[in-house]
Amino acid sequence: MIAAIKPAGSNTRGLLAYLYGPGRHDEHLDPHLIAAFAMLGMPDPGRDEHATLTELGHHLDEPVRLRNSEFGKPVTDHVWHCPVRAAPEDRYLSDTEWGEIAQRIVQAAGIAPEGDDLACRWIAVRHADDHVHILATTVREDGRRPKLHDSGIRVGDACREIEKDYGLRRLKKGDRTGTRRPTQAEMHKSERLGWEQTSREWLQDRVRAAIPHATSTEELLAYLEADDILVKRRRGPSGDLLGYAVGRPGDLNKDGEQIYHPGGKIAPDLSLPKLKARLETSTPEEHPTARRNRPATAWHQATEALNTLHTEMTGTSADDGGDARAQAHITALGELIEATAQKAPADIRAQLHAASRTFARAQRSQIRAEDRAAHALRSAARDIVNTDTGPDGSALAALTAALLWAAILAARWHEAKEHAHQADAARQAVQHLQSAADDALSPTLTELAVRPSKEEIRRILANDVRAAVPEHAERILSDPGWPALATVLAEAEAGGHKPHQLLKEAAARRELGTAHRPARVLITRIQHTSRNPAPNRRAEAARLRSTTASAFSAPSPSIQPPMTTTAPTSRPGRPRR
Repeated sequence: MIAAIKPAGSNTRGLLAYLYGPGRHDEHLDPHLIAAFAMLGMPDPGRDEHATLTELGHHLDEPVRLRNSEFGKPVTDHVWHCPVRAAPEDRYLSDTEWGEIAQRIVQAAGIAPEGDDLACRWIAVRHADDHVHILATTVREDGRRPKLHDSGIRVGDACREIEKDYGLRRLKKGDRTGTRRPTQAEMHKSERLGWEQTSREWLQDRVRAAIPHATSTEELLAYLEADDILVKRRRGPSGDLLGYAVGRPGDLNKDGEQIYHPGGKIAPDLSLPKLKARLETSTPEEHPTARRNRPATAWHQATEALNTLHTEMTGTSADDGGDARAQAHITALGELIEATAQKAPADIRAQLHAASRTFARAQRSQIRAEDRAAHALRSAARDIVNTDTGPDGSALAALTAALLWAAILAARWHEAKEHAHQADAARQAVQHLQSAADDALSPTLTELAVRPSKEEIRRILANDVRAAVPEHAERILSDPGWPALATVLAEAEAGGHKPHQLLKEAAARRELGTAHRPARVLITRIQHTSRNPAPNRRAEAARLRSTTASAFSAPSPSIQPPMTTTAPTSRPGRPRR
């Protein structure tokens, strides 16, 4: 059940005309009164042919007129409007049940507290099966204004209790970190203009896509302007940036003026203070050209950076600031997903963009993030968006698999903290990342199938699997991806790595109990770990001995041999007799 409190209005009679009228698309059927502050003698234009809207409006506005006649400054924001809607799958609710629900809503909001005989006047009108409208005038019978601060939070809590009491679909409790839902006017406008998204939704995607490209808010706004986003800055007398707003080209008001949306109104975490905390860390950043000089390693470095996420998600506690660091890593994880989506091949880009869009809700919670803790992840995202070339197949497969595991950890962490909305968003992102990871690994599996390992080698490697991960061995060996994993292990062993050790390390990085295809998980992890040949220990020891011996035998440049004044008794190189 959703109760959406609308902005305060000033025309009681006008709102009544809408509630009792046919609706914009003739969708209002049998409008009638179902509850009110005092039902006895209350005019109902829907059921009483002699009652009028003007009479009903006059009755509701009486305390407002009395206050305005006594005080010099009139009240003009006195119309409180709250539609209350049930879910499509909910059962039919009778007029009596809707009346009880409306009573509980106005009590929770502070419009008419229980037992208060001097509360505001209100009515509830029903003109459809699935929702009602509550209208109140926010001047009490004693002339005072009601206390409506945080009324939306209290009404939301009341709706959760109503859902439980009436056996309705139970929604998640709000935490004041969500974005505002598009209004009907915004949706009608985007439909009229042929836009797939409302302006605020479109702008949110553009701002989030720009974040990995910037190291400061000034850079971010400059990047948005270069991307044809309209930007309006608010500066103080000193020239410091105090705020910003962005506009979508072609989004005009009725007077033909450009509409701008402040960042904090687009999404809570896109306000200027929040963006400054995320972008302007104390660690100096490299110039983008320095990042472009190492495109081949950016993808592997991002995978390595994700390894720290497991420690932050599981190895810290709230007492030592672990929650703040964990939230910071989850926020930066969203930036890394977005960066990967921008540079990934076209065949998986759509899934990664969908994952980035849904994961945005998981990037913010009531826990304040310690953004500096996630510098490595954020730097990895910037490195990726500044590379000139895409990844090779194994690097992309390893990174998407690591992103998938990181999103799973984020969902578990949010669930443990009872962040219902964030956990749900992370789980939705996991589904998109799973599809992307499967598609990214597919070319690698095809390539490995061309060069299968011998059956004898595969049997030996199977023993390594049973010894390294005995609790998962049978699932791995029966996985259709086992022949490909055996090839990866055999090639890693040829490069000097030990299969047994690689398997243990991979299993420690990513638990296999919840993996649907454990062999695939191990392929990406082991390919990433064994991408470089293992160092030859004997050669390294010989090199070290040689270096040490040279250091001892060479004379120090700062110490000269002593000078002698006596002639030598024999020639150099000849033995004495």
